[in-house]
Amino acid sequence: MSDSNRTWPRRLRSQEWFEGTEKDQIYHRSWMRNQGLPADLFDGRPVIGICNTWSELTPCNAHLRDLAERVKHGIYEAGGLPLEFPVFSPGESSLRPTAMMFRNLCAMGVEEALRGNPLDGVVLMVGCDKTTPALLMGAASVDIPAVVVTGGPMLNGKWRNQDIGSGTALWQFSEMVKSGELQTDDFLEAEQAMSRSPGSCNTMGTASSMACMAEALGMALSGNAAIPAVDSRRRVMAHLTGRRIVDMVKEDLKPSDVLTRKAFENAIRANAAIGGSTNAVVHLLAMANRAGVDLTLADWDQLGRDIPTIVNLMPSGKYLMEEFFYAGGLPVVLKNLLEAGHLHGDALTVSGKTMSEEVAPARNWNEEVILPAEKALTSSGGIAVLTGNLAPKGAVLKPSAASEHLMQHRGRAVVFEDIDDYKARINDEALDIDESCIMVMKNCGPRGYPGMAEVGNMGLPPKVLRKGIKDMIRISDARMSGTAYGTVILHTAPEAAVGGPLAVVRSGDFIEVDVANRRLHLDIPQEELDQRLADWAPTVQRPASGYASLYYDHVLGADQGADFDFLQGARGNAVAREAH
Repeated sequence: MSDSNRTWPRRLRSQEWFEGTEKDQIYHRSWMRNQGLPADLFDGRPVIGICNTWSELTPCNAHLRDLAERVKHGIYEAGGLPLEFPVFSPGESSLRPTAMMFRNLCAMGVEEALRGNPLDGVVLMVGCDKTTPALLMGAASVDIPAVVVTGGPMLNGKWRNQDIGSGTALWQFSEMVKSGELQTDDFLEAEQAMSRSPGSCNTMGTASSMACMAEALGMALSGNAAIPAVDSRRRVMAHLTGRRIVDMVKEDLKPSDVLTRKAFENAIRANAAIGGSTNAVVHLLAMANRAGVDLTLADWDQLGRDIPTIVNLMPSGKYLMEEFFYAGGLPVVLKNLLEAGHLHGDALTVSGKTMSEEVAPARNWNEEVILPAEKALTSSGGIAVLTGNLAPKGAVLKPSAASEHLMQHRGRAVVFEDIDDYKARINDEALDIDESCIMVMKNCGPRGYPGMAEVGNMGLPPKVLRKGIKDMIRISDARMSGTAYGTVILHTAPEAAVGGPLAVVRSGDFIEVDVANRRLHLDIPQEELDQRLADWAPTVQRPASGYASLYYDHVLGADQGADFDFLQGARGNAVAREAH
């Protein structure tokens, strides 16, 4: 931040619209005043956008209208003018073919709305999986002062005297029905108990992981990530954030000041410690590209490899987000990382304080939920990045959610050409498969699905489940839900749809998985692999038109964050020419 930009008062970008007596300024003010805004609100005070992903089609975010009102209270108190606006809301639970396909569309809308409107700062109202990275990507590309408010997790699911986690219980119960351990009527009864309050996933799924990532990056106020959606302290957090964004504008504290290399390193290590979602990998890679920070898959492996997973939450552990909040939340985890020498304490946060200053007061109130390092769920909790002739550009695995006995394994491949092939054959009793096999699914990556859907945690065949087997190795170019679990190798790059080696795996081939040595190997002679690749022809058709064709033509690989090639970097916040 330059000293000149930090001087207050100073001329703000919103005054390009509102200050003056010429036709254009009167035009802008007069239309705004039809909402009942007094004239003195255009006196040069900070104009703060409230970028809201509220939508009834995005259940995780359906309560954000109320939180936005709390943000407005804080903005008015601090002397700013709040102006709320909607953006496209990619909801995970209903949007097809996958919300991931529309993360970039949402980010584009955010970027252009921030740049094209009379805004000096913005509060990013997020919750559901893709809304958090999308809004941060858009804000990073514009670089006006920005701060995140998440909607918070829902309350614990309660069913038959047990806590059940959103998503995680769904996958568990679905497998139990197939194995005969649970009846369909029981499953339907459990459905009523899974999502019993407003909010996002109550497990350490992608929504909660990305809330933690926003806080670990320094882009949300300390303590934001874990407060339950219905807790009054969530409203307080929104109110305080509204106050803070006004001061951020006065201080000219922008995303480029916060989203540094140190911030991303902090977030990667935090993701390991919380047992966070593999989806955080593609999202942080995309965000780093927007922020101009050189971040790679190798960084994920190197930075997280020696970090123990100390948060005992589903799907890796036992508890849910309510207990995480009551135990002290993410500040406790960050403080533990700091004390172990794994956190950049001097990284700046949106509060204007350093990370070490923010987490200093944190205390752990429940060591069953946030574990001491010596009792960690796993001593190496980071994202494992595997490479080899099957994944030249990498594939990812979440060790904290995997089975130890499968971390080194050689098995016969059972190949599904795409998701439809898998669905058509997986329940066939004649399928030649047992628990020693490795399930392989192709054409589910960014171009292949399209959009890289969360189908990588393929359910096991019923005949295997009936043996009491709960896990098998599964490999694909897809993603999986952050609420899912198992020895699932994901994001294999290059993807099958563009001719990556995954495309030429055949049933009967043997595959070697060696997580300790980060190796993923298709055990055929190199000459045969080369010949198969030379003979390969694409099977995925390019969409003929519309956004799907734009996506297909411009999406980058999972190893680059699956952003669009033309959206890399920041384009700034310069005020464009007049519209009239």
